[in-house]
Amino acid sequence: MTTANETPRRARWLHLLRRDRMASAAAVVLLLVGLCALLGPMLLGDLAREQNLRAINLRPLSTDEGWEFLLGSDSLGRSVLARLIVAAGTTLAVAVPAVLLSLLIGSLWGMWAGFHRGWRENVSMRIADVILSFPSLLLAVVVLYVFDPSVANIIAVLALARIPVYLRTARAESAELRSRLFVDAARTFGTGNWAVIRRHVAPVVAPTLLTVAAVDFCFVMLTESSLSFLGIGIQPPDVSWGLMVAQGRQELQTAWWIAVFPGLAIILTTVSATVLASWARIAGDPAQRWRLTAPRRGRRDRKAAAAAAAAAPAQAPTEAAGKESA
Repeated sequence: MTTANETPRRARWLHLLRRDRMASAAAVVLLLVGLCALLGPMLLGDLAREQNLRAINLRPLSTDEGWEFLLGSDSLGRSVLARLIVAAGTTLAVAVPAVLLSLLIGSLWGMWAGFHRGWRENVSMRIADVILSFPSLLLAVVVLYVFDPSVANIIAVLALARIPVYLRTARAESAELRSRLFVDAARTFGTGNWAVIRRHVAPVVAPTLLTVAAVDFCFVMLTESSLSFLGIGIQPPDVSWGLMVAQGRQELQTAWWIAVFPGLAIILTTVSATVLASWARIAGDPAQRWRLTAPRRGRRDRKAAAAAAAAAPAQAPTEAAGKESA
């Protein structure tokens, strides 16, 4: 129960977020993408698949056929705006479960291996080395070429390819924490291994793993877009940003907007996730949090400081001359 003098953790994080303009903008972009992913398929699902032969390859800002053609249309007369919003749900429906699965499995596995050491750690690291020896995109291409390129298979292969990232991170953090005094004290009082991991190791390792997950989300989303671009990812009639880029690459000279707008959506989302992950890493580290809480100079303060610095050399000779004359 918090006292009157205690600032709630949520309010403190929101305060730190408001002080960083780049992180605030990134959070707004990700929030808009999340809302599009949740509400887009329910509100615009039929509109994204509807074909209008009178509105083929309409240029952006063409509203003669309706507001849905604000970003133009494709070669089948489908709204690029509606497809862009609906594709956000498909793209996140692949990236988010893949990241969560790999985070959950890899972090638990890594903390278990790093805490127990011995043969458990050696076997786990060798398995991680075998998986990492294959490039993630190449492994996904081979598996999806052999099996059906469905959403479930894409999530499974991307999660499998990213498990070693969390396994190695959690293993290194847990092995270092295993020798700490508070862990030894907990084990001395008879606390079980999993209880020690849950109460003392996991809370310390979690900020690092969440930061890795935020960065890995960008990689997984780009990998899904690359698979859809190669034709072994999301299959029509479903639509994703990568599939939209793949379908629009043939018409870049005549209808550039078909591929450019989903490409910009991919760039904005990945950059925003990276910026927010960097901010979360600093905000969650007490040793670096001062960067966000340090007072910032306004424009007037900077101008006043510059004027004072410019006037200082001019005043020094005048004072020296006054002393000589005295």
